[in-house]
Amino acid sequence: MWELFNGARRLKGVLPIEAMTFKVFCVETNRRNFCKSAAVAVIGGVAAAVPIGAGLTSFVQPLREGGAKEGQWIPVTALEALPAGDAPMKFLVVANKVDAWSKTPNVPVGAVYLIRNAKGDITALNVICPHAGGIIDYDAAEGCFLCPLHKSLFNADGSLKNAKSPSPRPMDTLQTEVRDGTVWVRFENFRVGVRQKIPA
Repeated sequence: MWELFNGARRLKGVLPIEAMTFKVFCVETNRRNFCKSAAVAVIGGVAAAVPIGAGLTSFVQPLREGGAKEGQWIPVTALEALPAGDAPMKFLVVANKVDAWSKTPNVPVGAVYLIRNAKGDITALNVICPHAGGIIDYDAAEGCFLCPLHKSLFNADGSLKNAKSPSPRPMDTLQTEVRDGTVWVRFENFRVGVRQKIPA
């Protein structure tokens, strides 16, 4: 009778009690194995993250240190290329880019306006606007500097043209020297959006 009953259950697609118990056991075993594997993977990932992060920092750091150092003296142009009493002239500032792996010569790091007055004195102005970091243009027709971003206006000597200018301070001046007929500039950038002239 019992064999007939079991046979009927098999015919209807119902598993015997023994088979059902084995299936549940397999499901529970697979679930435990999955949880163990997941826990091992998480712990291993956390353990590996620390040395990987340190390695990436060491790899990327030299890239941040490339370019000209703040306050570095850089030759900009020949003195004869800067006529006395003429309008401000814009020059690129180039320097050697050095990091832990390589040295790349003559990489542009910024730009300056040079002004040579009738007495021969030279003024250097950073092209970066102190308001929001825009590039300042020189309007020869108006005889003044203009930042196209927010219309900050500066006189030809870099001073503020009016008290309502968005810029919190005049254009940033840089130190200059003439060495063997070459104009050198102590190039650096300054923090924008503040009244004080603070190195960036």
